[in-house]
Amino acid sequence: MCAQEAQVKAQSLAPYVGSPVPVVERMLELANLRPGETVYDLGCGDGRILIVAAQKHRVKAVGVELSERLAKSTSESLKKLGLSDLASVIHGDLMEVNLADADVVTLYLLRDSNDLLRPKLEKSLHPGARIISHDYEIRGWRPTAVEHLEASKRDHKIYVYTVPMSFAKK
Repeated sequence: MCAQEAQVKAQSLAPYVGSPVPVVERMLELANLRPGETVYDLGCGDGRILIVAAQKHRVKAVGVELSERLAKSTSESLKKLGLSDLASVIHGDLMEVNLADADVVTLYLLRDSNDLLRPKLEKSLHPGARIISHDYEIRGWRPTAVEHLEASKRDHKIYVYTVPMSFAKK
């Protein structure tokens, strides 16, 4: 691990900014979720992606959150909503979490953070897995779709990526 990675790893990879609910709903629609799939939201904040994934799409949702306060309050919210059987939160560093069972990964991180995360995604995800990124592209990858959406008085971009066979583990 280089010094820059170690420095960023010790810090949050993005400030906490919640995605507007219409953006969350569209991100999950673009993910084309299927029964039995698992969604990982890296930097899940207040859990809104987890909640919509579990309530509306009835898929397993796992959030990863660095902030102990947010991880705890999100876990409590999931319990109050009766979603603990489908959704959970891991309090930890998203760079350390095993993503092997992820079918969909959602992100609202900074562009440089996506650059740091890219090798982990390439190594961890299976062909056909989808990555849905709010506002920030993953440089070096070609999105299968880019959608603009007006929400909360501004334009949002949603980037959709599909893991190709060339990333298959050898």
